[in-house]
Amino acid sequence: MVGVPESHTGWTFITSHARVLAAIADNPNARIRDIAARCRLTERAVSRIISDLEQDGYLSHTRDGRTNNYRIEPDKVLRHPAEAGLSVASLLSLLVQDETDRIRQPVTR
Repeated sequence: MVGVPESHTGWTFITSHARVLAAIADNPNARIRDIAARCRLTERAVSRIISDLEQDGYLSHTRDGRTNNYRIEPDKVLRHPAEAGLSVASLLSLLVQDETDRIRQPVTR
């Protein structure tokens, strides 16, 4: 079982909601545990974020046996007035890399 992720101090450019949405865009069948590990969040936090996204119509899911299949609403516009008119698809185009690009680019820290 995956433990609690390392904590992060300071601010970041990307919100946890955006990270979870990008992880789901990369793998619509991902388990909450896998999303949490990728986003460095707890499973409980990911569950709350998914609930938020579903409640506001950015995301929906269907059950297929024990698996959730998530569906993102790409045409839904972002919530903040500063991003008025920008769609979820626009945001995801910046956050989601093609897997082949991710493999070629080394992670720098």
